[in-house]
Amino acid sequence: MDFLFNLRWDIIWNYRELFLQGIWITIVLTVSGYIGGIILGVFLGLGKTSKKKWIYWPCKIYVDLFRGTPLLVQILIIHLALIPTIFGHSLGVMFSGIAALVLNSAAYNAEIFRAGIESIDKGQTEAARSLGLTQGQAMRKVILPQAFRRMVPPLGNEFIALLKDSSLVMVIAVNDILYAAKVVAGAYQKFWEPYLTAALLYLILTFVVTKIVAYVERRFSIDYNPRKNKGGRVAR
Repeated sequence: MDFLFNLRWDIIWNYRELFLQGIWITIVLTVSGYIGGIILGVFLGLGKTSKKKWIYWPCKIYVDLFRGTPLLVQILIIHLALIPTIFGHSLGVMFSGIAALVLNSAAYNAEIFRAGIESIDKGQTEAARSLGLTQGQAMRKVILPQAFRRMVPPLGNEFIALLKDSSLVMVIAVNDILYAAKVVAGAYQKFWEPYLTAALLYLILTFVVTKIVAYVERRFSIDYNPRKNKGGRVAR
């Protein structure tokens, strides 16, 4: 265990700006991928609940494809093959990284939305239709607000998973946290310091996000009462 006393943390300090940039890039990747995944996931989730086969099957195939293949492979295909084929040239590693995270996250979010919608009793839809609401209005005003409360925990878990999975974009040289660690390791041929630093930074980010998700879960909990104060009593 003598190596623990010989670790050179000064090399991390020398590359602090690279690590700080990596933190920012990681946050941008995660937030962008998650927001895009939520938007696309809503449509895919609704498509998977559709009774029309021409809507259902493309959504199902998409979800099965992205859930059934490794994200690392998806990143490489999107960056090296898909985007150059569509646009004729690369649009940059950040664009490819965000696109891969959006498309991957959408598949998982779609299943969350599908499960949340199907968890609501069908009588809710029938009651809404009997009041004169269209299918779309019933979904938007009655079903989704109730389903969203049940979807908050898995959606929060998906954000945390995406934060950690975003490290895979390092394979296409996106300047995230793991890329910074790789640069330092290559420059000094030391591996404990940079990769322990990367692990610690991801741990801190995950811890912060976990606390935020827990707070949001309490806010949207079915049993949540916004009038309760910290002592647990209802304010009057």
